[in-house]
Amino acid sequence: MSQFLSASITAVLGPTNTGKTHLAVERLCGHSSGIMGFPLRLLAREVYDRVVAIKGPKEVGLITGEEKILPDGARWLLCTVESMPVDRDVAFVAIDEAQLGSDPERGHVFTDRLLRARGRHETMILGSESLRPMIRALVPDAEIITRPRFSRLSYDGPKKLSRLPPRSAIVAFSAEQVYAVAEMIRRARGGAAVVMGALSPRTRNAQVAMYQAGEVDYLVATDAIGMGLNMDVAHVAFAGLTKFDGKRQRRLMLSEMAQIAGRAGRHQRDGSFGTLAGGAAAPAFTDVEIERIENHSFPKLDHLFWRNSDLDFSNVDTLIETLEHLPDADVLRAAPEAVDLAVLRALVDDTAITDKARSPALVRRLWDAAGLPDFRKIGAEHHARLVAQLYGHLATGHGHIAADLFAAEIAKLDNVQGDVDTIAARIASTRTWAYIAQRPNWLADPAHWASRAAALEEKLSDALHRKLTERFVDRRTTILMRSIGGDVGLLDVKVDDSGLVTVEDEEIGTLEGFRFSTAPETRLGERKKLLAAAEARLPRELARRAKALVEAADMAFALLTDPDKQVAISWKGVEVARLKAGRFLLGPQIAVDASIARLEPADRSAIEARLDQFVQSRITQRLAALTRIARAARDPETPAPMRALLAPLAENGGVIGRADVEGALNAVDPAARRRVRQMGVVIGTLDLFHPALLKPESARLRIALDAVRKGQSMPPLPMAGLGLLDKPHRALADSATIAGYRGFGDQMLRVDLVERIARAAHDARGNDRLYTPDPKLAVSLGIGSATLSRILRAIGFHPVATPDQNQWRWHGRPRRKTEQKPDNKAFSALANWRRT
Repeated sequence: MSQFLSASITAVLGPTNTGKTHLAVERLCGHSSGIMGFPLRLLAREVYDRVVAIKGPKEVGLITGEEKILPDGARWLLCTVESMPVDRDVAFVAIDEAQLGSDPERGHVFTDRLLRARGRHETMILGSESLRPMIRALVPDAEIITRPRFSRLSYDGPKKLSRLPPRSAIVAFSAEQVYAVAEMIRRARGGAAVVMGALSPRTRNAQVAMYQAGEVDYLVATDAIGMGLNMDVAHVAFAGLTKFDGKRQRRLMLSEMAQIAGRAGRHQRDGSFGTLAGGAAAPAFTDVEIERIENHSFPKLDHLFWRNSDLDFSNVDTLIETLEHLPDADVLRAAPEAVDLAVLRALVDDTAITDKARSPALVRRLWDAAGLPDFRKIGAEHHARLVAQLYGHLATGHGHIAADLFAAEIAKLDNVQGDVDTIAARIASTRTWAYIAQRPNWLADPAHWASRAAALEEKLSDALHRKLTERFVDRRTTILMRSIGGDVGLLDVKVDDSGLVTVEDEEIGTLEGFRFSTAPETRLGERKKLLAAAEARLPRELARRAKALVEAADMAFALLTDPDKQVAISWKGVEVARLKAGRFLLGPQIAVDASIARLEPADRSAIEARLDQFVQSRITQRLAALTRIARAARDPETPAPMRALLAPLAENGGVIGRADVEGALNAVDPAARRRVRQMGVVIGTLDLFHPALLKPESARLRIALDAVRKGQSMPPLPMAGLGLLDKPHRALADSATIAGYRGFGDQMLRVDLVERIARAAHDARGNDRLYTPDPKLAVSLGIGSATLSRILRAIGFHPVATPDQNQWRWHGRPRRKTEQKPDNKAFSALANWRRT
């Protein structure tokens, strides 16, 4: 662009927050074409988005080392300074932060653009006031405009983390220090967004968006925020005042301090700066530094760094020789050896490399390869190994890096697992391959591989944002810290259909039924605040739930009868009450959960009544026969002997051993017996029972009610439809009668099946009372011969010595030794039962 030296050149100088960049963007958009160069990829992307919003995506391009968006015919380009196409004919050119020409590492690039990059009609150089002498010396025909800062910047002293005002940015000078400060803020104030120059634009934008949206009130950053990144920062706190510049640990220069501090305040809003207090090594500004930062008074630059850009590619030696040329201007100094030159020197010691660089084209290609940025920050020596590998491809064959190599490296990096540092390292490596993909002639299909690298960087960037947020942001604490000194009852508390409780859309716990519990990851120090925030608003939700429970249909409830647990009632899958012993088997009481017991008395009473109604409904449905037996036992119209028989039968769940009520049974006349049988009760050889009560669901409920009456946990249950139980189910032995089973040695048989055997035996015995068991009967019931023998003995049969050894003789129903004629004990039991 040297042919345009006579065009208008303007240097716009001043401190931060003077609108320099905004002015340049306006001038850019006012021309028919233009280029702007920025010190950071992040800043180039930020301004690219602004210009796209004005001109449209088809008219605007972005060129950085790792990213290129270049529509055909794009007229306005936003670039990093290193990526500016200086030979492109455009109407306008701007260089941002031009004072970075004094930077030992990158300064020679800024100086080169200041001297060579020109627009056809207008060139604008943006920088700090310290650049004025350099403009006068190197661009004497430039018009210099000084712009004052829009707002006032003042020193606010040292502050502890706990005293930092909201909308503060804390600046640290190493990744380790950034992480340490961010972790302290998470613990003390709920969390912070993290911004570092090594972050991809996508991660950085996500973190900044979180800060700008007010999800967190604090930002922890490296000095990258000093390079014009626009954020709503009210106060900048320095976590330190020294940095490692690649060679040594040194104190920040005054211009660097001012550049960072100047991020505080925006437009007309004043800002402040200070340091983090605490500890013996707490940083401190000098009085002179404070005064100069506040008044934007900085030492003028007396030199810029320069490196020759007019290179000779005849051979490697001449290339290095021209790179080592000294500047001829007094204000220019030879740049310290940059990474690209250090890599080149390392490569020329390798004869395998120099043997390939035999032509000017291959020497130029070698210099291009040496310019691959060291995104991984591993040092020139190690970085040179990768460059050498790549040059081996670039200097042979078709001159393209093998697609297999590129694909393999991308595949190795395609992993979102790991901590923050691990994912950040993968992004740095991905940036290397993204840069390679942007070289126009390094790959056979650069567009394809650029797309693959960009997609991977986005994927890793999203993962890094999640990891940073998980590690350094505790939204619950952020919300609660904002409520300190206020009424937590004013916070927006919501409960969704699953019971998730949120405060200001942040999950803090779960409401299961009527019981609130904080999220498991909640720290003890927050628990009281969380409970206060939630419980201030939960009574309304609990009252709503109480009303919903009372109005719910029976299908919303369930009777929980899991073995080894207390019998309970659930509502919508959550336990809300347990059963406890009542006055009689069919009248258990309701013991509501402690969370319900704390409700308003009216709500609690209504819930208890509804749950009792459900239990009685379940008893009526599944134990209708038992309900009729119990009702008859209490009915004064029922004959007393019959009531004396039915009362113990009802209390025992509709199944009782005949021997236990023999006296009452003998007192019942034939008419009353017929009435008992008409009720469905079987008066069997060994037991009295109602067959309907032996069905699985009826048996389960009877067993549960018996456990409640005894104050015990639910015993193991027989499998549905199983009439035979072996040893594994002998835990049922204690409640065998209520379950409807009778034990015979190692097996238990349901009482109706026992009666089936008894009926078969009596029907088959002859006048001589001899009975020969049918083997098929035992097989059909699954019982062995030993169990069958025990059953036959129990019902009054004894084996007879016969040739076939399988005959039994009935000797009459066995009686207890104490069994005599009927007595009045059954009536006494009836009287006691009625009194209860």
